Amino acid sequence: MRHFLDLTEIEAAELRSILDTASAMKAGRDTNRPLEGKTLAMIFEKPSTRTRVSFEVAANQLGGRAIVLSARDMQLGRGETVADTAAVLSRFVDAIMIRTDSHEKLEEMARHATVPVVNGLTDRSHPCQIMADVMTFEEKKGPIAGRRIAYVGDAANNVAASLIHAAARFGFTFALGCPPELRPEPALLQWARERQGRIEVTDDPAAAVAGADAVIADTWVSMGDADADRRHALLEPYRVDEALMRGADEAAIFLHCLPAHRGEEVTAEVIDGPRSAVFDEAENRLHAQKAVLAWCLGR
Repeated sequence: MRHFLDLTEIEAAELRSILDTASAMKAGRDTNRPLEGKTLAMIFEKPSTRTRVSFEVAANQLGGRAIVLSARDMQLGRGETVADTAAVLSRFVDAIMIRTDSHEKLEEMARHATVPVVNGLTDRSHPCQIMADVMTFEEKKGPIAGRRIAYVGDAANNVAASLIHAAARFGFTFALGCPPELRPEPALLQWARERQGRIEVTDDPAAAVAGADAVIADTWVSMGDADADRRHALLEPYRVDEALMRGADEAAIFLHCLPAHRGEEVTAEVIDGPRSAVFDEAENRLHAQKAVLAWCLGR
């Protein structure tokens, strides 16, 4: 049994195999249906568009079906333990995807489940999104190893964390332009550098973006953040606009996990412009997650 909890827990060769499967599935070269007759339970404690739809369609296309469960639908939202929920669901379904505020809840679910558990997002990481990001980059630009990827904005969030994990696993240089108050955790940077991850952190967005092959942004205020005014004040200089993009490689692409707030973390002319790959990136959530589910189920 394999869980897909974080890129830190899966070796680079395995992650590459998952991406190869995703590309083959997208191209129609891999038509296996490893979920035939199986059921995926999807637990949502946070709202979702892309995660909900992409996982449900993925289960259907792989021959299975998905059940959507929200906190208000479950005893988990009324005090039942995560351990008991994991044990019971494991008797009914063949895999569990959970999207939750608490990374600890994800880990507890995995400890007590007897079926694979997939991280659909936690407060700490977002590995399925980053698998889709790497897939999208390589479709547009070729192998990501040795390339320069820039991220501008809140570098203490879950997307930035999983990109740091990916830099170590896939061998690209990752430059983060962020306010000093929103830097990544030192332990996270140490993990990456111990594994030869090439990580740069600067408070100068132009320095982060210089020569980059891709520029990535994320929302300034995430669900659950209570300090919106403070965040906007800190991040105002980190908006990705055409002037900033001109500092990247002339063929650089722009990525964003969506939903986006035009005029905040990115201008409309960038996200709606010719270098934006955000909708290909969103589509690739489907293909990457199909491959993740196939891997979890032992393909």
